Amino acid sequence: MDLKSGYPFWAVKNGLLKAFPQLTRNHQSEVVVIGGGITGALIADELSRNDHHVVVLERRDVGWGSSAASTALLQYEIDTHMTELAKRYGEADAVLAYRACADAIGEIETLAAGLGDVDFERQQSLYYASHEEDVVPLKEELALRQKHGFEADWLESEAVLAEYGFVAPGAILTQLAATIDPYRMAYQLFSRVVERGGEVYDRTHMQTMTPDEHGVTLSLVNGAKLRCQYVVMAAGYESQAWLPESVAVNRSSYALITDPLPPELLGKLRHTMVWESARPYLYMRTTRDGRLLVGGDDDDDDIPKRRDAQVEKKAEGLAAKVEALWPKLEINPTFSWGGTFAETDDGLPFFGPHESHGSRVHFAMAYGGNGISYSMIGAKLLRALIEGKQHPLAALFSFQRLTR
Repeated sequence: MDLKSGYPFWAVKNGLLKAFPQLTRNHQSEVVVIGGGITGALIADELSRNDHHVVVLERRDVGWGSSAASTALLQYEIDTHMTELAKRYGEADAVLAYRACADAIGEIETLAAGLGDVDFERQQSLYYASHEEDVVPLKEELALRQKHGFEADWLESEAVLAEYGFVAPGAILTQLAATIDPYRMAYQLFSRVVERGGEVYDRTHMQTMTPDEHGVTLSLVNGAKLRCQYVVMAAGYESQAWLPESVAVNRSSYALITDPLPPELLGKLRHTMVWESARPYLYMRTTRDGRLLVGGDDDDDDIPKRRDAQVEKKAEGLAAKVEALWPKLEINPTFSWGGTFAETDDGLPFFGPHESHGSRVHFAMAYGGNGISYSMIGAKLLRALIEGKQHPLAALFSFQRLTR
């Protein structure tokens, strides 16, 4: 599957950071992680750090799938409002999901501090009402968050204009958000896995997966076989090919990045990610060197050639939307790209086994706008399942919720 179009900034900025070998011989491991993106990296790191022997397989070069196209906004705010999740699953589970995402930001910060230069930076998050009719739902959302101890404030339209320089009916401002370079972090995490005795192989393509009572046998395209006790399928949007039914809808999203902009032009955008209540939503963040990264304008096209043809037009449209908010900002895309992303019906991820493959094959489907935060949660959740321990989100983030 071709997961991206154009020139994703992270891959251009970083290049090929480290070469990993191919696996061409028969081998064995305790856990095999399928997928060499940021999700697979966080899971492999968590397992290897806790004394599990891990082998990672990636069919491309490491980080070159969807992670290279990620815009890497780290938020506790899920695409689905807490109020909507509460109606669907109950208030306790809705709060649990939001709190786990909040905790994940701090956990990623701790990881980043031990890795070196992965461009982790704490940010504010400004979630603005796109239309007047969005004000009441956003205020209800804010009230439920505040009820459960989440620190957030409401900004009236005058405050949005005075503080952030654009017109909106109102906005929720939170202090808990962050940004990161997901491509570099994935490479750094995999390097640490190898230092601990784990193994990472790229350009290694799994063809078949055969679970039994005692483990799983993987057959590779090159003819080698790999035996393990557990498999974690962290192949992003391609993981759905291993399920008997679709659990998410694949779509395309688009992004652009500018050259570094003067701090006086960026203003509070320098330390605030901005996104809107409309769906699909416009969103933006800055990089450490002052570039503005803008994303959105999602569509239902998941055919690579069509997405390829749309990138330039989509970038122009995103630039025009930003310039409509801040007329003084002249947005000239330095790089622009599109990528596949998946949306679940409720905005929540799936972690754990699926009945079609038994208890030794676990899926890590960190779908939605919170993919990296979800992956941090999923790393600990999957380790708990592999170790036979309880995890408070195991049921809510399982495939079982599809029948609730």
